[in-house]
Amino acid sequence: MRYLLYILSFILIIKCKNAQESKEVSKGISLTLAKSRKKQLSDVVYNLNFSIPKEKEKNIHANLEINFTLKDTVNDIIIDFNEKTNHLQEINVNQKRSEINHKKEHLIIDKKVLKFGRNKINISFLAGELSLNRNDEYLYTLLVPDRASTLFPCFDQPDLKAHYNLTITAPKNWKVLTGAHEKSRITKNEFTEYKYEKTDKMSTYLFSFIAGEFIEKTDQNGPFPMRFLYRETNQEKINESIPTIFKTHQNSISFLEDYTNHKFPFQKMDFATLPPFQYGGMEHTGAIQYRQSLLFLDKSATITSKLRRAKLIAHETSHMWFGNLVTMKWFDDVWLKEVFANFMADKIMNPVFPKINHDLNFLMSHYPSAYSEDRTRGTNPIKQHLDNLKNAGGLYGRIIYNKAPIMMRQLELVMGTSQFQKGIQKYIANFANSNADWSDLVNIFDDLSEKNIKEWSNTWVKSSGRPIISDSIIYENGKIKDFFVKQKAEDKSSKVWNQFFSIGLKYDDEIKILDVNLNKELVQINNAKGLPKPREIIYNYNGIGYGVFPFGLLDINSIKNDVARGHSFINLYENMLLGKIPVTNALETYIYALKHEKNELILNYICGRVNTIYWTFLTNQTREKYSKISEVLYSRLVNGGPDNIQKTLFSILKNISNHKSGKEILYLIWERKIEIKNLNLNENDFTNLAIKLTIYKHPEASSILDKQLKKISNKDKKERFLWLLPSLSSDENVRDNFMISLNKAENREKESWVGDALTNINHPLRHGVSTKYLPQILDLLEEVQLTGDIFFPKRWLSNSIGHYSSSDALERVDKFISLNKNYNPILLKKLLIVTDNLKRAQTIKE
Repeated sequence: MRYLLYILSFILIIKCKNAQESKEVSKGISLTLAKSRKKQLSDVVYNLNFSIPKEKEKNIHANLEINFTLKDTVNDIIIDFNEKTNHLQEINVNQKRSEINHKKEHLIIDKKVLKFGRNKINISFLAGELSLNRNDEYLYTLLVPDRASTLFPCFDQPDLKAHYNLTITAPKNWKVLTGAHEKSRITKNEFTEYKYEKTDKMSTYLFSFIAGEFIEKTDQNGPFPMRFLYRETNQEKINESIPTIFKTHQNSISFLEDYTNHKFPFQKMDFATLPPFQYGGMEHTGAIQYRQSLLFLDKSATITSKLRRAKLIAHETSHMWFGNLVTMKWFDDVWLKEVFANFMADKIMNPVFPKINHDLNFLMSHYPSAYSEDRTRGTNPIKQHLDNLKNAGGLYGRIIYNKAPIMMRQLELVMGTSQFQKGIQKYIANFANSNADWSDLVNIFDDLSEKNIKEWSNTWVKSSGRPIISDSIIYENGKIKDFFVKQKAEDKSSKVWNQFFSIGLKYDDEIKILDVNLNKELVQINNAKGLPKPREIIYNYNGIGYGVFPFGLLDINSIKNDVARGHSFINLYENMLLGKIPVTNALETYIYALKHEKNELILNYICGRVNTIYWTFLTNQTREKYSKISEVLYSRLVNGGPDNIQKTLFSILKNISNHKSGKEILYLIWERKIEIKNLNLNENDFTNLAIKLTIYKHPEASSILDKQLKKISNKDKKERFLWLLPSLSSDENVRDNFMISLNKAENREKESWVGDALTNINHPLRHGVSTKYLPQILDLLEEVQLTGDIFFPKRWLSNSIGHYSSSDALERVDKFISLNKNYNPILLKKLLIVTDNLKRAQTIKE
């Protein structure tokens, strides 16, 4: 009996301790809280009612009824609501008035008023404004990763999926888009009340609605109708784009249904485009959101732009299966939904663009972007640790969007395409309408493969960085006696990447291809023995390998294979950054390619490298010597060429023509006094050209801006241009005041506009006066993370500090880091990523 009493006392102590811990809440949603709630709650249903006024300054009054099943009454219920307490007006728990206990971003419901089984909590509140994105004529919600709790009280974690019953009252001339079908609408005076069917089951970050003055188009050609809201007014873009937008969605659905062996999983597939949208797109269930400029293209659009649009649509459509149907348990696996969306989007491109070299597209889309972060001191593993959802935004970046698909392609090679697809189908079937993490998928792959997938993933998924590849070749009597390939982690660790790639041995009349399985630190290429000594060796000929490879090519342009040539241009740049190739040698190679390269995907990459080298790795004196680049570009333009090539060449011409003759050419193009064959420029192109001419201090700069403003017809675009004007001012005091205005969060709401303004103010030609803004940029970074969306902190840095290359700028950054020893580690990584070129410029700058 005494022993039994001891056990009961111990259990009571533990329960009391748990109850006490539940009340000691902290800001954000901790992993501990999320795990506790997952055990405590189930079957959540949110009944929401929002009343949207016409004026964006007025509050949005709302009512919420949360229904859920409670599995124990040991602990209080903690509801997330990251808003001021006075936004909570009244709370009733199980039909009884309850005290409002709100602290540290949480609403605490006392366990005494709860019961086993079904519970109902009614809350009257004012909707939070942080994620409402309100404009004069429209608004939209954007709630990833933990922003749902800034809008309404909820259990804001991905593994507590719920159904939603939504009612929205909005001005009667507005259109509304939500994640469910409309059930009824009633117009009362100047407002219309919309009631919607119950939504599909979804995580809180996938809940959304859009309301405002939009144009509407519906497509009936697929298995179910698709509704599309937009604000674009350019009729050419509308005519050119809308049929393709609908068709690409339908094609993506068909591919994914076949690949996953799982029918489209939700009740509808509608979408909207938004002018100043923070991301390229967001996969809200039933109501996808896109950035308008990425979907609406005109006749002059390049293949690169069309590919980007198609891939974006395929990416967001893929999320319906990967992310929405099967959702990560916790945001440390946010990369898992993103890698599948990107990986599947690349596969979907094949039937959509049959004439495109998709291996080349994969290479040019993912590798340079992945390297741009993985080569830096701020890099991170694909899978990262996350203790609190308030830090989840910092997990997003090019590693999960671009290195992860590279990893997944290597994994597909290890397993074989058939077994890999079987694994994906089993993953979807096992976890549909539920949650899963990387270990769940690895277990499935492990069962289907003879290889140790768990061990394989440790290097690729759970560690950071890339290998530096070297070789050792012994020749005897003009033939290869021994050929060794070695890998060493760039960070000097002992990591070894297991990967496949090929090597091309170039002879006078052929290319001999050698396949390599680099599965340890040093491998011998046995099938190279006895082969004649090649003229040149082209590493990573098939573009599949990941890392920096040996480089000794004499003429990249002579490589006929597009993938091999594309990778060689990438490898040239990576070797340059490591100091193995002089900057001007690399630049001269790229300039030669500007004259001759015919593949748009490769040419687009070359243009980007020329722009970076020109502004970051050349001194002012050396830059003046390279005014010849503009001459090369203009000469090729006037000789004519395909319209996509012409547009690509023009994009770099306007970016580097800051000298007198270059400015005059740009001015005459802007004035339409020079017309170039097959160069089709639209209103956005002329607007951007006007901005460049202003920054380049063209004598007619002021007049150019005034004239361009009058030419802009779309009111959203005109509003943006007016907002940007202070950042273009020739008056330093005006720019100073504009930068001061960014101290207020409300002036940073349109994040894409802010990014453009920072780019204008911090252009390299203005560094003599703009360097003084860097302390402000750095000091505001933590607040920017708290008030901005997930990609904004890095863009805040890249559009400002990312444009600098001087030792003075680096000293300011280093001083900030030294004075903030305990700085937010996630933000510090972003800073180290963005300033990597700034640091390298001090040692490799010509």
